[in-house]
Amino acid sequence: MWQTEPWALGKLKWKRCFTLKAYCFALNLKVRNLLQQFCLQSDFILEAVEQIQEQSNRPTKAAELFLQSILQLKEDGWFRGFLDALKASDYTGLYQAIETWDFKTIESLEPHRELLKRIEPAIQDINVTELQGYMGECLQSQEWEEIHQISRNKGRRASASKLVECLYRSDKEHWPKMFQHALYEAGYDGHGKLWDLKGDVEMGNDESSGVFQIQISEEAESDNLCESSCSASGKTQTRYVPRKARSYQIELAEPALNGKHTMICAPTGSGKTFVSIMICEHHLCNRPAGQTGKVVFLATKVPVYEQQKKVFQEHFKTDYKIDGICGENASSTSAEIVIQENDIIVMTPQILLNSLNNKGTNISLSTFTLMIFDECHNTTGNNPYNVLMFKYLDLKLKQGARSLPQIVGLTASPGIGSAKNIGEAIDYICKICASLNIEVISTVRKNIKDLEEIVHKPEKKQFNILYRRLQYALNQNVNKEISALHCRPFFLKKIFPSPLDDLSVIKKQCYGTQKYEQWVVDMQKKAVVLQCKNAEEESRVCRALFICMQHLRKYNDALIINEDARTKDALDYLKDYFEDIKNCYFDDIEQQLASNFEELTAASEDESNENPKLEDIREILEEAYHVNPETRTILFVKTRALLAALKNWIEETPELQFLKPQTLMGRGKRNHCTGMTLPNQKGTLDAFKINGDSKLLIATSVADEGIDIVQCNLVLLYEYTGNIIKMIQVRGRGRAKDSKCILVTSKKEEEEKERYNLQKEKMMNKAIEEVQSWDEKKFAKKINELQKQQIKMLASKRKTTEPKPWKDNLVLLCGKCKTEVCSTEDLRVIEESHHTVLGEKFKTRYITKPHKAARSYGDFEKKFKMHCIIDSCHHDWGIIVKYKTFEDMPIIKIESFSVKDVVSNRQNHFGKWKDVDFAVKDLDFEELSY
Repeated sequence: MWQTEPWALGKLKWKRCFTLKAYCFALNLKVRNLLQQFCLQSDFILEAVEQIQEQSNRPTKAAELFLQSILQLKEDGWFRGFLDALKASDYTGLYQAIETWDFKTIESLEPHRELLKRIEPAIQDINVTELQGYMGECLQSQEWEEIHQISRNKGRRASASKLVECLYRSDKEHWPKMFQHALYEAGYDGHGKLWDLKGDVEMGNDESSGVFQIQISEEAESDNLCESSCSASGKTQTRYVPRKARSYQIELAEPALNGKHTMICAPTGSGKTFVSIMICEHHLCNRPAGQTGKVVFLATKVPVYEQQKKVFQEHFKTDYKIDGICGENASSTSAEIVIQENDIIVMTPQILLNSLNNKGTNISLSTFTLMIFDECHNTTGNNPYNVLMFKYLDLKLKQGARSLPQIVGLTASPGIGSAKNIGEAIDYICKICASLNIEVISTVRKNIKDLEEIVHKPEKKQFNILYRRLQYALNQNVNKEISALHCRPFFLKKIFPSPLDDLSVIKKQCYGTQKYEQWVVDMQKKAVVLQCKNAEEESRVCRALFICMQHLRKYNDALIINEDARTKDALDYLKDYFEDIKNCYFDDIEQQLASNFEELTAASEDESNENPKLEDIREILEEAYHVNPETRTILFVKTRALLAALKNWIEETPELQFLKPQTLMGRGKRNHCTGMTLPNQKGTLDAFKINGDSKLLIATSVADEGIDIVQCNLVLLYEYTGNIIKMIQVRGRGRAKDSKCILVTSKKEEEEKERYNLQKEKMMNKAIEEVQSWDEKKFAKKINELQKQQIKMLASKRKTTEPKPWKDNLVLLCGKCKTEVCSTEDLRVIEESHHTVLGEKFKTRYITKPHKAARSYGDFEKKFKMHCIIDSCHHDWGIIVKYKTFEDMPIIKIESFSVKDVVSNRQNHFGKWKDVDFAVKDLDFEELSY
């Protein structure tokens, strides 16, 4: 039994003071050890212990139950027992704070904990086990054991998240300094610098951190208590609790809170994700008796998926089980298990679609009670959103299913498609609503002033840079080189007229355009299946055409870069290309083309020929940063090549070097240019948010929608226009007050397109208002009619899927040199999507080179690139991987080959494996000989 405490601290007073002073921090306690120590000294209620232990995987809930149970105790000495248990469990910081009733030290840790949350994505890149020797007693030994175990079982990122969780719960006064010291000592200097707290972590009303500040004033009480028990009478304390919803956010959520299928349409930056969290929480907390809820939040892009999953996890913490699955982890994670074992699941739509199509799972749309579609304007055509909703409507209309989930859609703009008047705009919006089964379109109408205080619509400025286009020396010389390359196929045509009849040449005035690039791509596809009477000549001709088309594409890219950047950047782009091919086999054709390029370079370099559009950008940036040195800018461009060129230009321009630009691009491969990995994307965004030195972000369309980017007050659109949805999304990146959005273009048609989009936006808003003015029955009738039309149209298009035929007369040929590679009978499918080739013979047909972006995904580990072994070819065939325990397994891409029917001699080319017209066997591990 406990000893009586030396002062008479009444339970009511202790409960009140503890709630105000330490309750929030005490909720961070890990109860397991504390409970053991406390039980050793008391007859702690058995039922309470069992309830607390049941919440072992929800530490905050367990801590809350523990504290509530303590306050129900009636024995003398309970308070001293609690303090002794804190001390014995190594919670010395909280013990000292309560013992002395001085919470300054505990409160001083709050900014560091807030900063820790903000830089967590950057911390996930480090090996946290290397820090242990430098961190002293910051964490308990048991916590380090858990971190090491997670590192072994789940990897570096998971162990880093565990370290952050443990530090966040630590009550040790010196853990922030020790953590920074450990980062520097372990060689993570960049991360150590991120940890510098320079007063920029504000704990006030902060939209991004999801907290707001309230003041709590303690009043003197009339209990017969010693003054020393609570000397803080009348003193104001600060406490941080989850951010409150604003009036306009409550308005947006109201229809969904009432159970309606709702499309929420509100500007970028208004907090639609927070609105969805409100709806989600209300939905799960207000289920009918005996029923549980299950929510799926769908995000179209993997970076957005990662971002939203983290937001949900941080908000709900341990109140609900939350997990996610996307293309990045789908191969190593069971979607069925993730869905069944969690209350809230964040997913990309294709993964959910795959699960619904998998007959081996028990997942159906009725598994969920609420579905939230982020960026729901994408529910059109063959988008996975639309395919999901077709399944939903089929169940609703044909099968009469009643247990279907509530639908909530989030968007900044539903768009109006190709509508030219209000009537057509209304029809388009109603079709989107019908696809999503929407009953109500929710916009801010009552609380517009509240919305305008938070969301600042940028001033839109149109720039039409009128200048006489200079005849760049590079343009003239590249045009000549392209014309010379065009002559090669026509020379071949004189020898082989019949197979090359279709290789028409596009008009010269299209050089340097997307239209010309598409022509080159089409010609490349035709070259892959080109056939001649003589196999040797066919190989020579196809290889020559392939090389010519590659060079035409690069020259076209250079013309596009030269139009929007410097001649130097265009030449550097070509130089890099020719350096790459020099490292491979250099045949007579490529040697001649390289020689031509060297002559072109010498004739084209003219530093005095500056691009006027770049001068305009420089003047805009200089003016913006002169007026406001704290300006933050996003510069949107169309291509990755232009992104790299503009970054180089800014870094090499003395007046702009202080901007220290960051770049953000997509993850996929484009034009043989590898994109950014997901960690790189997250690192770039975190650096732009946290690192004040970087004042400008250059981005492609990946930053259009969904991704949370730090508030900017200048958005530059460099020859960057699109439809009304893109315009609204991009403009919304300028969230700061008095922000500007500037279109920089030399093309009159681009300016006209943007002005037309502004008119379309007004038409869209009027159309939404008109639909909202309809009574509920009229809207429901319209939606029902459209849904029946959509289902009927789908049924007419739907064809019975017949299995692909087995063919034993097909072989794969290298798409460049036409060398026979393997029979299709040797092909095998791995995990429904990857294709390998069996047999030792195939291994003699290729060479390998180190993979520049070697990494692991699921059970696969990229190791090498695979190329055709023919010296004059070296065509890219795919990659070599380690699959589970099997080393050096080839994974081929069908686009690199032509498929030849050895009976008819006919050849076909397929861009994707799903398009092939023959069946492929699944891999049987017993067939593997390596």
